[in-house]
Amino acid sequence: MQGNDHPLRADQVGSLLRPQVLLEARRAFAEGRIGIDQLRGAEDRAILAVLEMQRRTGIEVVTDGEFRRTSWLAGILDNVRGLVRSEEPPPAALKPLWRGPGEKIARDDAAVPPVRIAAKLSTEGRFTEVESVFLKKHAAQTFKVTLPSPHMLMHLYQPGLTDAVYATREELLSDLVGICQFEVEGLTREGVPYIQLDSLRYTDLIDEQRRQKWQTIGFERVLAETIAADNAVLRCAKRAGITRGVHMCRGNHRSAWAGTGGYELVAERLFNDLDTDRFLLEFDDERSGGFEPLRFVPRGKMVVLGLVTTKTGVLESIDALQRRIEKAAKYVPLESLALSPQCGFASTHLGNLLSEDEEARKLELVAETARRVWG
Repeated sequence: MQGNDHPLRADQVGSLLRPQVLLEARRAFAEGRIGIDQLRGAEDRAILAVLEMQRRTGIEVVTDGEFRRTSWLAGILDNVRGLVRSEEPPPAALKPLWRGPGEKIARDDAAVPPVRIAAKLSTEGRFTEVESVFLKKHAAQTFKVTLPSPHMLMHLYQPGLTDAVYATREELLSDLVGICQFEVEGLTREGVPYIQLDSLRYTDLIDEQRRQKWQTIGFERVLAETIAADNAVLRCAKRAGITRGVHMCRGNHRSAWAGTGGYELVAERLFNDLDTDRFLLEFDDERSGGFEPLRFVPRGKMVVLGLVTTKTGVLESIDALQRRIEKAAKYVPLESLALSPQCGFASTHLGNLLSEDEEARKLELVAETARRVWG
């Protein structure tokens, strides 16, 4: 764990490919052919199997693969009261700009159903509780629980549509922060060793195309309110024995991606102001830019280099990964670096375009490279 004598060097982002039997069980539940207890049983069995797979790979941080969610966002969306299914598709400006080898499939597959705000947002219980209790019982090593950054639901604020419920952006963001704080406070009480926020907002702001949708609000305002919201959540877990991470995603659906550009535009403010222990950054190819922005990372913070792509099953070479880690070490001391896949393998239940065997080999590669670099 962060701050221990043995920092976590072989990390991962969180989501894993759903086995076919779980996909079939979820489909049967949606169609009313099985009940919630049968679905939970299928999830439990699949999670136990994927925990064993991760143990075999040697990866130091395990997850439940987000197997209880249909997408990385779905857990919180399904648990929040005040949202209703939208009959209207989201405005074109808010749709992801899917790019890369899976872009056509990504456009055709709906990742998250459109919803709108009908009343003040609140929550009856915690969507992460079932996940964390099961992991605490069955994970034999450090495990993490992930949840979205509160700002990831700010697209729900649409002037002219939500004004009757939320007069200002600040009111909505305050409620979203409160919902996420409630989740994190519960995870902290349960002794979850690693809590991670996932956000595309920072890479929204460094991607030239995606940045346009925030033009009317302003770059500085969006950056400031995203950092402030994340900090308000992360500080709920700021205590000994808990590692806090923030993954800065570039979009991940069906092997497509949504963002490009280096971290330079946000680096100084982000790395110095964000109150986290670990920055999980995507550096899997040239669209991510160079390591130069890492010069702004303050001492005592860990940078997890997402060098191993989850978009394809093609396996990177250990030598090449070692060379890239050496390049990053010119800007951040080697002892403050770790390694991971660039993103999850299945940010939605449909998953990226690679096999479960290829996924396992990717995790083995991360673990073996970390052993060679850090011992």
